[in-house]
Amino acid sequence: MVSVPARREQVAYGRERGLPVRRACTLFSVGRSSLGYQGRKIARDAAVIARMKALSAQYPRFGYRRIRIFLGRDGHAMSPGRTWRLWKAAGLQVPRKRPRKRIKGHRPRPLAPTGANQVWSYDFVFDRCANGQQLKCLTVTDEWTKEGLAIEVAGRIRSHHVIDVLGRLIAARGAPLYLRSDNGPEFVSKALLGWITDQGIGTALIDPGKPWQNGAVESFNGKFRDECLSLEWFRSRAEAKVVIEAWRKHFNEVRPHSSLGYLTPAELVAKQNAASGKATGRDAAVRGASAPRPVASPSQQGHNHNQGAVLSS
Repeated sequence: MVSVPARREQVAYGRERGLPVRRACTLFSVGRSSLGYQGRKIARDAAVIARMKALSAQYPRFGYRRIRIFLGRDGHAMSPGRTWRLWKAAGLQVPRKRPRKRIKGHRPRPLAPTGANQVWSYDFVFDRCANGQQLKCLTVTDEWTKEGLAIEVAGRIRSHHVIDVLGRLIAARGAPLYLRSDNGPEFVSKALLGWITDQGIGTALIDPGKPWQNGAVESFNGKFRDECLSLEWFRSRAEAKVVIEAWRKHFNEVRPHSSLGYLTPAELVAKQNAASGKATGRDAAVRGASAPRPVASPSQQGHNHNQGAVLSS
C-alpha cells in the first residue's frame, strides 16, 4: 500500500499536468483537506538534515554511521535507524566503490599486535602537485591503535631519510617491538637493516606478492588517498606538507574509526591508559615505561629468511 505522503505527491504531480483537484484526490484516495498538511517531522528534522549536508560536504567519503558520531558530538544524538532514514531522504548516500576480489578471512596475520606500540607498519604513497612536483609520502602507523604516527612528504625518500623519521618517532614514543613493511629497496637496504638491529627492533617483512600481510598500513594509505589526496589540489610541495599534516592530526584526534568502536585513536589510547594505569606510546617515552610485550609468541610466518640471516650475522 502506497503511503499517504507518496499519494499526496502524486496528486501534486497530477495537478501540474492539468488534472482537477477533486479528480486527482479521487484517483489517489486522498482527502482534499490533507493537501496542505505539513508533517511535524519535517520541521523537527530540518536542523539535523542541514547539519548532515554540511558534514557530508566536508567529508564526502563518510557514510551515515560515521556522520552519526559527528552529529552526536554536536548534540544531535539519534539511533542508527533514524540517521539512515534522514540520510536517505536527503539523498546523501556515498557512491559505492567497485568491489574487489578479497582473500579468505581465516588466514592469520603474522605477528599480530596485542597492544599499543608493539608493531609499526610503514609504506609509501605517491601523488603529484599541480606544478608537476612529485610527492612521495612515507606513512607510519601503529597497527593496534590505528594511529597515523607520521606522514613524511618529500620528492624523494631514501633509506637514510626513513631512518631519520623512525629515529624521531622512537625518541618521542619509545621503540616498537617490530617494524612491518614490504620488500621495497628503501626497507631492505643495509643501512636501514643495520640501524634497526642496533635499536633492538625486530623486522616483520611480508612475503613477496602478499600485501594483505601489511593490511594495517594498506588500510591507512587507502583512507589517506580517499580522504585527503583525492580531495585536495596541492599547488606546491610546501602546501602539501601543511595540508597532509593537518589531515594526519584530524585522523588521530577527530575522525571516528569503526574498527575502534567509533573512537578516535587518541581516545582509545587515553581510555586504555586510564583503565590500566600504565603509559604507552608518547607517555611511555616521557615516563620511561617500556613497550608492552605481546601475549602470544610471535609466529615466523611473514618473516624474510634471508633477512633473518642478515640480522643474525
